[in-house]
This record gives sequence, C-alpha cells and structure tokens, in this order.
Amino acid sequence: MIAEKLLSERPVAERPTAAQELTTDRYIVRWSPTIPQRPAFPPRQKRMEAQVTNWEKDLAESHLQLRLVPSAHGQVVGGEMRMPDGSWIVFKTREAVQVWQFAIERTLVALVPALLLLTLGALLIRGTLLPLRKLIHAIGHVGSGKRVTVEEEGTAEIRGLIHAFNGMQRRIHELIENRTQALAAVGHDLRTPLARLQLRLEGVGDEDSRRAMQDDIGEMDDMIASLLTFLKGEDDPEPAVAVDIAVMAATLVEDATDRGRDATYSGPQHLDWMVRPSMLRRALSNLIENALHYGKSVQVSVREEEGELVLCVADDGPGIPPDKIEEALQPFVRLDVERGRNTKGMGLGLAIVQQAVALEKGRLMLSNASPPKTGLIAEIRLPG
Repeated sequence: MIAEKLLSERPVAERPTAAQELTTDRYIVRWSPTIPQRPAFPPRQKRMEAQVTNWEKDLAESHLQLRLVPSAHGQVVGGEMRMPDGSWIVFKTREAVQVWQFAIERTLVALVPALLLLTLGALLIRGTLLPLRKLIHAIGHVGSGKRVTVEEEGTAEIRGLIHAFNGMQRRIHELIENRTQALAAVGHDLRTPLARLQLRLEGVGDEDSRRAMQDDIGEMDDMIASLLTFLKGEDDPEPAVAVDIAVMAATLVEDATDRGRDATYSGPQHLDWMVRPSMLRRALSNLIENALHYGKSVQVSVREEEGELVLCVADDGPGIPPDKIEEALQPFVRLDVERGRNTKGMGLGLAIVQQAVALEKGRLMLSNASPPKTGLIAEIRLPG
C-alpha cells in the first residue's frame, strides 16, 4: 500500500525509476503500464490471496494477485497489484521459501489468538473454580462441630454465595453452641440437688427404700454424665496418644468379671495405637455394658488387620432387628420399648460410641450373629 501511494504521486515517466528505488534486499519492485502475463493459479495461491485480502480489506480493491515463481534457489513469492490508473506494481521476494512455511505461518497467525483466548479462559475458570472448591470443602464440614470461614473471593456471584454460606454457618454454629451450653448448664445444675438427695439418704431408716432411692440417684447421675459426654462431642480437646488397646480392653473385661459377669477377652497381650484414650475407653465400656445388659455373656476381641485396629464386642442377647440398626446409632433412641421404663440411660450409649469412633476417623459396624446363634456384634475399625 505504501508503494502504491508513492508511485501514484510520481509522473508516469518517473515510475520505473521510482519502483527501482523501492527495491530492497528482500523485495524486488517494478512498475508496468499493463498487466503482466502469468500462469493460471493453483488452488493453494488462490486461497492465499483470499486470506491476505481478508486480513487487509483495502487490498481487495487492488486486485492483488499472488503466485509462486521458480528461481535458482527454489520458489519465491511473486505478485501484482493494480494501481488506481490501471497500471500495475509487480513484486517478488528475493529469498526462496517453502510451501510448508506458509502453512506454518498461517497456522501460527490463527493459533496465537486462540491460545490467548484459551489462556484467558483458563484463568477465568480457575478464578471461579478455586473459590468453589474451598466452598465445597467447607460445606463438607458443616455440622461436624468445626466452623470453617471461607474467604470471599472470585466473581461477584461467587462472593455473594460465599458470603451467604458464611452467614448461614455462623447462625447454625451459634444455635448449636447456645443449645449445647444450655443443656450442659442444666446437666451441671442437676448434680447439686442430686448431691443433697444423696446426703439425705442417710436419714432414711428403711433399708429397702434407701437402696431403691440410691439406685434412682445413681441412674440419674449416670444419665447426666452420659449427656455431658455426648454434648462435649468433637469439642473435646483430648489429644491422641499411644495407648495399649489390649490392656485397656482386658482391664474392662476384668472389671466386668469382678462384678460377677460372664466376660472373656481374646487377643494380644499388648497392642499400642494412637487414640484419644478417655473417649475410646468410654466407647468400649459402653459397648460392654450394653452387651451385658441385653445378654448373659460378652466376648471382647482385639486384633490388627490390614493396617487397621479391630475391636469386636459380641453378646448372646436378642440382637437388633436389621431395619433398626441405623436407628440404634441415633442419639436419644431406645429400641426396647416394652422395657423402656426399666432401662437405664437416655439412649446415648451407642451414639457416644459412634461419636468417639468418628473422632478417630474410624467406622462402627453393628450386625447380628448368624443363626442359630443370637446376639449383637459391634465392630470398631480404626485406621493406623
């Protein structure tokens, strides 16, 4: 286009000389009053012309024509371009080129914008997905007792969603915390009148009445203790330490036999594992007491299996209906309706076990013994 403008400003007689002045070490330029003779263009050069004129619309009006011209060193690009007065600018390159170079150049010209768009799109997608991943991670911890505040970042819509989630989580956490504190306060306050009742028992003359009242007070104290243990839940700051699980289980079995109950232990003499000792001891004790309540005997076993600690407590009681097993793990659920008035506790025994096992990232599985045997088998599996 620059050559056309410069030659148009020169008289016709001076144009051949002016065209030579435009020749460089890369291009040869000359002027012709008429269109030069040229061979028919193969499809490849026609497509090349179409691409060039599409990129530079002004060239479409100049009847740009391109071809590959044989030379001593290969092929060079040559062509003609018509000037407004009908004369022609003829040009060709000095350096030989290969056809595949044009394909690469055209491909690169097309790929560069596409790659830029893909990079920009990837950055935008990453900026959107990263906050969503953090939000999904936080959603997975809702209800676990741990409050996770998500940083508000990303697009306006994502920030609004995260803001709403943080507000919802804060309200849920405050509601649970307030109810837990209220129940815990009630539980602690109930122990004061229980202590006074315990002192007043000394003045009761009738031995049978005093023993019955003593049992009732003991049951109420156990109920309050189990409630406080359950409410403490995952807020328990007890750290995990190496504990001899075999000794713990054997000691609980020995305590049961000292009370005249039929309890046996099978397993190694020593087996250390990283656990929260108080919570796990309470869980294992609950399982043993539950087994002795519904059955006449209990068998406790400890073993290591495929990198997991396996604690098994089996009894010879009636077991649990298969459709009630999941329900039995819920807090405040008591399945023995007919004997409910004579059953101690608040239905928190298995719920506390489930809570303790969850703290250890383990699993609690309940199943019934295979016929003709009866009884419930409670199995705890803790990761190494």
